[in-house]
Amino acid sequence: MKNEFKSKKTSIRKRLIDIVSFDYKKNGEWNEKEFEITGISEQSYDIKPGNIFFAVKGNMKHGANYILEAIENGAKLAISDKEGVEIISKINKNFFTLEVEDVRKSISISASNWFENQPKNIVAVTGTNGKTSVSHFVLQIWENMSLKAASIGTLGVQGYIEKETNLTTPDTIEFHRILEELFQEGIENVVFEASSHGISQSRIDGVKISVAAFTNLSRDHLDYHKNELDYFVSKAKLFYNILPENSNSIVNIDNDYGEIIKLICEEKSQKVISIGNQIGSDLKVLSIKPLETKQLVKFSFKGKKYVETLNLVGEFQVYNALMSALIVISQGYDDKKVFSELKRLKNVPGRMEFVGRKKTGGSVYVDFAHTPDALFEALKALKSHSFGNLFVLFGAGGERDVGKRTMMGKVAYENSDRVFITDDNPRNEDPKFIRTSIIRSCPNAIEIPDRAEAILRAIKELEEGDILLIAGKGHEIGQ
Repeated sequence: MKNEFKSKKTSIRKRLIDIVSFDYKKNGEWNEKEFEITGISEQSYDIKPGNIFFAVKGNMKHGANYILEAIENGAKLAISDKEGVEIISKINKNFFTLEVEDVRKSISISASNWFENQPKNIVAVTGTNGKTSVSHFVLQIWENMSLKAASIGTLGVQGYIEKETNLTTPDTIEFHRILEELFQEGIENVVFEASSHGISQSRIDGVKISVAAFTNLSRDHLDYHKNELDYFVSKAKLFYNILPENSNSIVNIDNDYGEIIKLICEEKSQKVISIGNQIGSDLKVLSIKPLETKQLVKFSFKGKKYVETLNLVGEFQVYNALMSALIVISQGYDDKKVFSELKRLKNVPGRMEFVGRKKTGGSVYVDFAHTPDALFEALKALKSHSFGNLFVLFGAGGERDVGKRTMMGKVAYENSDRVFITDDNPRNEDPKFIRTSIIRSCPNAIEIPDRAEAILRAIKELEEGDILLIAGKGHEIGQ
């Protein structure tokens, strides 16, 4: 992968506007001596000589407080909001700053101008559940069609190039750097997971998206969003504010939120392909026959009927796979050819992934389900493949949405035969309190704090025909 790009030898006086193309107010002294702008960063510790430093207000502290570190590392000017500029002027009144109304938006504009190139076809996938699976399935279909492609999301950068990332939707500057790197490698097709955080924080505002997909929406991230409506509005912004007119949108309309997204897309003159069981859906699932480790699926698309075998478990994975096919079809590829690729799809790491079977009987699956709706769908999926008892093992993250804990306990209690409650990223919160919150609505649960011990105990109790779902962590290997 090409990590270095040619530095823009830009005079700050003459061509700053080429990079920072937004309204601003100038503060501090203007250095008459011209210098090169060598890069942009929102991390003071990552500043290199000649960089522009974007000081962003964080949850705990304003980035402007780190201006001395940025200056020491070679920052030539800072861009911040009114509060940030005031902080900087108190620390160093002569340092040149630009005041903007929306710093995050300014970063997006600057990043898209600095990293000038992006792959030709960029697909954004949003929704509460299914983003990772849909994105990975799209990548697999592209690769099976011999196209150079990549995906960006929870699993990092995957495909023709592989690279770790620290967020589902990377920070703005890192995201644009990755897109430039992919372009330099000749990759034309990229799919990425658009999280509500990434959308609301303007991380993807400068990305040239040609296709966007909406999987579903249910309770999640209410530690960050004010309520479910605010959460939905963040998702919807992708379609009404970022996706250009006449672009393609793929929408699951089997819930009210999907119906609203469809209306938004139509209002924006976007070409909508819908999936669901509603009247008027472009793609309808007619039947799903679960087999031991696969499913036989019959569906119709614009009047034509198809039958395909998927090597995936779970009804929701059927919808994820079909949505991925529609994304590729929306790019102009033949529907029959794309649908024929479904039988070649492989499980995504940590997403309804079969990990083993005991010699004495009993199967184990791992899934990333960490919301009430996702847990329900995962249990529902495995129930149809179980000939014995269904076990589930899970916990809930600390310092996150506390309201979903009892809801998840209720889902487990009502949809499984045996429940094991353990820890799942308690962070700085009391793990016992988290577990108690879950057990409140799941009185028959077995409480085992140590996750490794809980997994061993659950597997030990599996008998012939039983299935154990280990939920919450998915592909993650640390706690």
